[in-house]
Amino acid sequence: MNHDFLIRHARLDDSKKLSILYKQVYIQTYGKEGVSDEFANFITEQFSIERLENIIATIPDAIMVAEYKNNLVGVLEIDFEKPCPIGDFVAPELNKIYILEWFCGKGIGKLLVKKAEHVLKQRGYDRVWLWLLESNTRAYNFYKKSNYIDLGKAPFVMEDNTYTNLVMSKRL
Repeated sequence: MNHDFLIRHARLDDSKKLSILYKQVYIQTYGKEGVSDEFANFITEQFSIERLENIIATIPDAIMVAEYKNNLVGVLEIDFEKPCPIGDFVAPELNKIYILEWFCGKGIGKLLVKKAEHVLKQRGYDRVWLWLLESNTRAYNFYKKSNYIDLGKAPFVMEDNTYTNLVMSKRL
């Protein structure tokens, strides 16, 4: 496979493809027991075309995509000015970094994170944080290699269930 990936900011015409990409990766990563009602509700709200269009239109540099042969293969979403669940600070959160399974291990995550960190530095931020499901060891190892440090564990509450997430941070 040719590894010519284009990293760029999302455009409004990406919204439908982004919605599908988000859903695909989310279910593959977190749906180990299938798609429950609470997952379906979360996915429907978080990854709706309307929500994505609104973010792209109002905060143009909040969503970055990885493109291969004019197709979306990865996405990173930044939530600016978000309170970290551990520690007493507000900073940008790398809210979602999703890569289609077929493209994992190709350096796309590294490219997306590098681009996001560059955008954050340009905006004057000196710190970023993220959280990930405790059992997602592939993501955890990726962030450790990218110099993110452990801050601890925090609960992520959906509707009926609470999931343990690891919280990590990095100085930019």
